[in-house]
Amino acid sequence: MLEYNTSRNKLIIREYGRNIQKMIEDAVKIEDREKRNEAAKAIVKAMSLATPTPAANGNGNVSNTQIQKERESIDYWRKLWDHLFIISDYQLDVDSLFPKPQPSEKEHVSIPHEEYKKGIVRTRSYGRYLGKIIQAVSAYPDGPQKQQLARNIANQMKRLYLKFNRDTVDDTVIISQLKDLSQGRLVLPDDFELIPAKELLSGTSQQPTKSSKKKKKKKKKKQQTNTNV
Repeated sequence: MLEYNTSRNKLIIREYGRNIQKMIEDAVKIEDREKRNEAAKAIVKAMSLATPTPAANGNGNVSNTQIQKERESIDYWRKLWDHLFIISDYQLDVDSLFPKPQPSEKEHVSIPHEEYKKGIVRTRSYGRYLGKIIQAVSAYPDGPQKQQLARNIANQMKRLYLKFNRDTVDDTVIISQLKDLSQGRLVLPDDFELIPAKELLSGTSQQPTKSSKKKKKKKKKKQQTNTNV
């Protein structure tokens, strides 16, 4: 008579398959303890052959030495005996080299998740990491380097702001927020001009370099010369 999966008992540990589970179910019914012990040992041996071996060398091949080393591990055989009892729903009464696991060990153990650091994001558009950068730069000694970093941060704040708000934003708002987030330690002039919104959104924005400044001066000087002529 054919058996269908719907009429069979649920697999306790799928890795061992249906045949191993049926062998364990039959072993539970053996009345003679000595025969039951022999059956349990034979089943554990079969379980060791049914379990997959770890992949090695990154290509799935496993050396005989590696297989032998794992088979000689005490933890490996203890795991198999534990699984034997679990699959039998702790009904199998046999002599084992290892302590019989308790039913409570079968229950699902919740995996501890990393607790992420929580904190108030004062301005969500900028994110937590930019806030950390602002705090780090705020601790810098006053000078040209700190001012340049403050300008770069302000432009980045404007870029992030525009990702969530496509409408243009007044530079004075960004400058004011930078001052607020840095607790007054990063202050830019109110008339400081940030990179235009179109350049920030297109990703073509560049900070003025010394060479570009020289080119602008030469161009301006040339224009003045042509005007005088």
